[in-house]
Order: sequence, then C-alpha cells, then structure tokens
Amino acid sequence: MPRQEVTLDEVTAAATSLQDEGRDVSLDTVREVLGGGSAPTIHRHLAAWRGRAALAQAERDMADLIKAGEELEGERDELQAQLASVTIARDQALALSAEQTEDIERLRAELRDARQVATDALVGKAKDQLAIDGKDAQLADLRQQIERNVAASAALSDARLKAEMELVGAVTARDNFEADAKELRSKLDKSNAERIALRAELEALKASA
Repeated sequence: MPRQEVTLDEVTAAATSLQDEGRDVSLDTVREVLGGGSAPTIHRHLAAWRGRAALAQAERDMADLIKAGEELEGERDELQAQLASVTIARDQALALSAEQTEDIERLRAELRDARQVATDALVGKAKDQLAIDGKDAQLADLRQQIERNVAASAALSDARLKAEMELVGAVTARDNFEADAKELRSKLDKSNAERIALRAELEALKASA
C-alpha cells in the first residue's frame, strides 16, 4: 500500500529534530527522516513550520528588547537619583562656602579693629611712659599690655588662616560635585539614547510581526 500523506505534525517533528541535531533543514533531509512523502506537501508543511519558528524567534527577540528597555529605564532612574543627590550635595557645599566667606570677612574686620586697638594702646602707653620717667612698674604694665595685644592679634590671625583653609576645601568640594554632576548627566543622556534606539527596534519588530 502507498504511504499515507505526511501531516504537519510529522513534518514539524522531523524539522525540529534536524534543527536540534544541528543539521540542515530542507525538503530532502525532512523526506529522509520521514522515509518518504509528497514533495509539495512536505514543502507546504515545512514553510508553515519555518513561519512558526520565525514568529517564535521574533517573539523572543521582542521579549529581550522589552527586558533591555526595562533595564535601561531602571538605570536611567538610578542615574537621575544620583544626579539629584549630587546636586543637593553641591548646593550644600555652595551654601557652606558662602557662610565661610562671610565668616572670613567678619574675622578680617575684627582683625583690623584689633590691630587698630593694639596700635592705639601702644601709642598711648608709649606716651604715658615718656611722661613718667623712671617708673618701672608702669613699664612692666606696658610690656604686659603689649604682650596681650600681640597674643590677641596672633589668635585672630590663626582664626583667619583656619577659615581661609576651610574655604579652600569647600571650593574644592564644590568643584568635585559639579564634575560628578556633569558625568552623571552624560551617562543619563547616553542611557536615554540607548532606550530610544531599543524602542525603535521594538516598534520595527512589532511592525514586521
């Protein structure tokens, strides 16, 4: 009796087996696996199998693209959060720098006033000493006053130097924060560009499917 015509399920099973074995899927190889069959029928069933395989691959590709897009969305959100954090830190550094600048100006004014007071005191004491000849006690008092004024002037100088050093550190921190913010903005722009490209590929796959 002649062999009954092959079915779509038989052709599908044969083609899938050949594909899994890494062999070429063709009309001849499928007929060889099936042991015969009408060439037109096998060709028709084989075309249907290839269409299903292509559709399945397209669906897998689409799923991969959707997953990649979701990952990019997550990366973008993370970059935006980092950028917001760096921006807040930069603003805080700028505010601290402004406060330290005010402190430095205040210390400078106090130092000028202290120097003027010390100068006036030295002049006054010198005049008193010249008016009171031979007064050892007054001379000792004058010396102590000068030493106190010099110590006060040195303390103000130290405070001003410390404030200026802190200002330099704040400015450096501000510059670092701004550089970090610029780098994060660049990464965010790159992430958005990649997300747009993935969406375009996804739309193209949807259109071809």
